[in-house]
Amino acid sequence: MGVDPAAVRRCHVAVDLGASRTRIYFKNDGLVVDEPSLAAVDTRSGGLVAVGSVAARMVGRSPDHIRVARPIASGTVVDAELAQAMLRQLVDRRVSVWRRASAMRAVVGVPHDSGPLTRKAATLALSGLGIKRVELVDIPVAAAVGCGLPVDLPEAAMVVVCGAASTQIAVLSLGAVVASTIVPVGGEAIDHAVEEHLRTLHGVVLPAGALREIYLRLGGDEVVPVVGKDVATGLARALSVESAGVRDIMGTPLYTVLDGIAGVLRRSPPDLVVDLADRGITLAGGGALVPGLDEMVRAATGMPVHLARDPQTRVIDGLARMMSGRPSSKSADADPVGRDPLKDEAVDVVAEETTDPDAFAPVA
Repeated sequence: MGVDPAAVRRCHVAVDLGASRTRIYFKNDGLVVDEPSLAAVDTRSGGLVAVGSVAARMVGRSPDHIRVARPIASGTVVDAELAQAMLRQLVDRRVSVWRRASAMRAVVGVPHDSGPLTRKAATLALSGLGIKRVELVDIPVAAAVGCGLPVDLPEAAMVVVCGAASTQIAVLSLGAVVASTIVPVGGEAIDHAVEEHLRTLHGVVLPAGALREIYLRLGGDEVVPVVGKDVATGLARALSVESAGVRDIMGTPLYTVLDGIAGVLRRSPPDLVVDLADRGITLAGGGALVPGLDEMVRAATGMPVHLARDPQTRVIDGLARMMSGRPSSKSADADPVGRDPLKDEAVDVVAEETTDPDAFAPVA
């Protein structure tokens, strides 16, 4: 998908519609929305009950007539009407400038090579709010720009954008995608593998959010205490989970990501592959924080692997940089995990967060 830089620079708002979180950046206000992409709906009346972090707290705790859903999957709007309602509530309670939406333009990230229905759904989700015009940018391009990679140069840049529902892998040069693929494996697949492992081995189902405590302590060989529901008795039961065993289980779905990386490299021109042998691969997206992913990619490819700083915000930062007219680093040797001038000036991201709390959260 070609990008018109002039059209993107005329935009007033950038939107990252992720399966895990929705992030919205305004030119004069910075990052004003960073919320879970969740909407709670009353199935009896059809009314919207809650969105964002409020809806996230309802997962696993709501009655049968309250359905917590994701209107976005794998970077694609799957329910345009629900996505519109979610976005409207997320923005209206924070930004008064949204009242002038009819005079505003927006840029939104979409998967590379997405079909016309996907592009139309993303456009409808924003135009339904009164946005005058919507520009579409490939998510791998936005992520590469957000990582500070020199995408406008005739040199290779490779990004692996690990989302909640899918992983987008791309090699870029001269501002465009040369080879890419989308792997249907993300944080949710890893969650599911670990949950099935604990159910089979221990007969226990964990509550929503409990997996995060395990993930945060996977660096060593320690035993992690957790409390879940015993499948046989229905009662709460405490157990100790060995982090080494969890790491092994997480590795199974990640091999699919490694296969996707290998496939993209096979389809890339040799000159670009040689560039990558020196420049390396950059990991972005909330799923990039999965412990051990960078080591697995490094071992499988033999290339340097960089974990982007604040990887979960690289797409929205890239869209914001493009909107501000600074699409790439001026130096071909820019450090992809170095200082981000745009972020220092405008994008208000919580720097102390090292793990996206919703990157692996299961949804009812």
